[in-house]
Amino acid sequence: MLKRLNQKLQKVMPLITPVSVVLGILLSAYLKDFSYLIPWIFAFITFAGSLGSNFKSLKDVVLHPFPIFLTMLILHVLMPLWAWGVGHIVFTDDVYTITGLVLGMVIPTGITSMMWASIYKGNIPLVLSVILIDTLLSPILVPLSMSLFVGQSVEMDFFGMLKGLLGMIVIPSVIGMLLNQATKGKINDHLGANLAPISKIALGIVVALNGAVVAPYLKHINLKLLVIMVTVFFIALIGYVLSFLLGRLMKRDRDTVITMTFTGGMRNISAGAVIAVSFFPAAVAVPVIVGMLFQQVLASTNGHFIDRFYHKKVKKTGSVAL
Repeated sequence: MLKRLNQKLQKVMPLITPVSVVLGILLSAYLKDFSYLIPWIFAFITFAGSLGSNFKSLKDVVLHPFPIFLTMLILHVLMPLWAWGVGHIVFTDDVYTITGLVLGMVIPTGITSMMWASIYKGNIPLVLSVILIDTLLSPILVPLSMSLFVGQSVEMDFFGMLKGLLGMIVIPSVIGMLLNQATKGKINDHLGANLAPISKIALGIVVALNGAVVAPYLKHINLKLLVIMVTVFFIALIGYVLSFLLGRLMKRDRDTVITMTFTGGMRNISAGAVIAVSFFPAAVAVPVIVGMLFQQVLASTNGHFIDRFYHKKVKKTGSVAL
């Protein structure tokens, strides 16, 4: 039953996050008092998602480091710079919105990128390596990046953010991966499979609770909110396009390009929302929460585009390959 539920939830993943945001806004009066549960629920989601991986995937860093280097370059240099630049052009004096745009790009790659890479037959060891490395480095990279890009213009709890990332992402991930390694993957076949649908439901709950916290900023649709939505969509879309083009430019194989596209384009947006709500003024969370409306939809759309691109390429070169 849980397996069937997981399959159904996987099909509607592009809808889960935007619907949860809307529900969180509409039910904010009832949900906002439960916001203290957000870090705990998210730690559970991270733990459940980590049961399918172990530290063996790190050997790919040594054997094939270049694609990982490229992806990390996109994640933590090119895209934060892009978000910072666009933010300063569109929202010149609005430091909170600029901070939110940058935060949305410096957070680690999305764990769900593994799901999308799997659907479109990407390089799974590469996905696991990028997720593992980015997750373990997030307590250093995220606060450091925010300090570099934002500096003292916004009040920021540096050590609180470090502690939050350790508790929500790193520690649950390490526990999950150690259990996978200790049981030689058996725990994922049993516990992991059963927790998969629960973690997807939990993701919806986290998104709804985050939406409830920032509801005052999202309830009234005005010109500024619409501009934020368009800007966030544009920045996120370029992340996918840049990752795809860089992979093609560096002559990577199809599986690697697909993996780079999803890991470079997606973000652990729920973690970003938790960080924004917990350690920044509420206005900073608005661009991050808005990003939840588009992330899974963009992943689905870009996956369809890549699939068609390579399908056409195979048809053109099929006779030569034969």
